[in-house]
Amino acid sequence: MTEAPHNAPGQHWNAADYRHNADFVSALGHEVAKLLAPRPGERILDVGCGDGSLTETLVKAGATVVGIDTSPDMVAAAKARGLDARVMDAHNLPFEHEFDAIFSNAALHWMLNHEAVLASLHRALKPNGRFVAEFGGHGNVAAICTAMLAALQARGISGRARFPWFFPTVEEYTESLEAVGFTVESIELIPRPTRLPTGMTGWLETFAAPFLHGLDEYLREAILNDALALLAPSLRDSHGNWTADYVRLRVKALC
Repeated sequence: MTEAPHNAPGQHWNAADYRHNADFVSALGHEVAKLLAPRPGERILDVGCGDGSLTETLVKAGATVVGIDTSPDMVAAAKARGLDARVMDAHNLPFEHEFDAIFSNAALHWMLNHEAVLASLHRALKPNGRFVAEFGGHGNVAAICTAMLAALQARGISGRARFPWFFPTVEEYTESLEAVGFTVESIELIPRPTRLPTGMTGWLETFAAPFLHGLDEYLREAILNDALALLAPSLRDSHGNWTADYVRLRVKALC
């Protein structure tokens, strides 16, 4: 069996565009940050720190935080906030039992070899360390995914090989956590319909690039328009406001 790629192909992050189209992501991450309950003096690893917006809240709690992200532009934005941010891939971290806690918000679903990621995170934690994360779970953006795949198929393009995310069930992720040595303290799927401040077009432009990877501009635009037409009856209200059908998986596990 061919090993899954580490990250979805074609996805590139621009900190300014992300802040414009998706600043709600960090705003909605404060609940999972409360679950982490960072304490003064702790050393914490923030996996997929993005521009560092949530990382700052951990630092303000008195923790020493290292933020990592695969995007140089996001890491530069985090560094501009005065944070310790590094370009790094969570599939193969260099850390050995260094952190009291690991935190991640809205990032792990992009890391397709989740077994390698969990093994790497477990290795980075000190004994009795904790892992707290929230990311896309089973059923996340199901309507959006279905519309994108249908728009691709209608034009004779295989969408199945282009699915860019890992959205596990509670049972699936619990099994993966336990397989590398974690003990699950809490795990749940949380339906969270989310209003999109710049509409579905802004969301697709920010997050759906892997579906369109390698296609010419005309075809990309046509597929996006087809997807918008398919999604409008269910995700756009009578005033033109768009909502994404988010379902998040929130987990706390101990090393």
